[in-house]
Amino acid sequence: MPDSPESTPIEKLKMHSPDLTAQNIEKIATLFPGCVTESTCPDGTLRRAIDFDLLRQELSDSIVEGPQERYHLDWPGKRQALIAANAPIAKTLRPARDESVDFDTTRNLFIEGDNLEALKLLQETYLGEIKMIYIDPPYNTGRDFVYNDDFAENNNQFLKKSLQLDEVGNKLVSNTESNGRFHSDWLSMMHSRISLSKRLLKKDGIIFISIDDGEVSNLRKLCDEVFGEEQFAAQIIWKKRNTPPNDKLIGTQHDYIIAYVRRDFSGIKLRPRSDDQIARYKNPDNHPKGPWVAGDLTANVKGGVLSKLSFIQLLIHGRGRNSIQQTTGIGGSTVIA
Repeated sequence: MPDSPESTPIEKLKMHSPDLTAQNIEKIATLFPGCVTESTCPDGTLRRAIDFDLLRQELSDSIVEGPQERYHLDWPGKRQALIAANAPIAKTLRPARDESVDFDTTRNLFIEGDNLEALKLLQETYLGEIKMIYIDPPYNTGRDFVYNDDFAENNNQFLKKSLQLDEVGNKLVSNTESNGRFHSDWLSMMHSRISLSKRLLKKDGIIFISIDDGEVSNLRKLCDEVFGEEQFAAQIIWKKRNTPPNDKLIGTQHDYIIAYVRRDFSGIKLRPRSDDQIARYKNPDNHPKGPWVAGDLTANVKGGVLSKLSFIQLLIHGRGRNSIQQTTGIGGSTVIA
């Protein structure tokens, strides 16, 4: 007796054939993950693709001729990102006096609008004048948004193309995992904004950018390219929560803040040492580097008190003599023959 329609609902049946190309790429990615890249489709969307030159090299025991190698960060849309950063716009800032407080005397400025356009408008007045910039960009989690910087279209054309605006009219496009490996759109969005931010900084200015594990490596490479690798100041760990999440294999409690300087560190002033701090430094051995102070070499010191676990017991055997020595470190015993 055939199954009733209720037992095999038609809506659960797949109404399309599998994407065999995507399945093959996934198999190659399992064996050679470095050969998977991104490419742009004719309609402008991104998709996963195979770098066949690199795949040929992986399958060969000798050097395979291909494009000239050089160390650089590249992605589909990079050239367009360079154009977007340099393209002029026919807009201006309009004061909102009714929404302001002490508009004529305030020393603060709040700009509302598309951030790329605002950065371009600030170039005229604040070029090389900004001491510090902080950016909190989309983290590219697949659930947030990146900005679509298509200045070649008017508003109506853009709305027909993207059908996406936020509540204040900013142009947004969801950057989901279906859009290739979704790094390229994010890199294009960040490149133009970081390039314009660099031009605003003073020569001793500094920029801070928040980011998580998803794009921290790409952000470092991108900033190395824009600012120069030698301008890297720090990768600061920012603890964002007290307890790690339990929905991942390893729960993370922190994000990062990347810091780069415009040209040098001369304008970054350190907090001066007090007289008591300076008095701790001595130079009893006339060291050529000058006064120094011995640091605390002990481990596992809790509240300034050494516990029994702070000592390692060393049992030394040799030439008819045994001796036990104690040194500080992680608790345990070590036998040395």
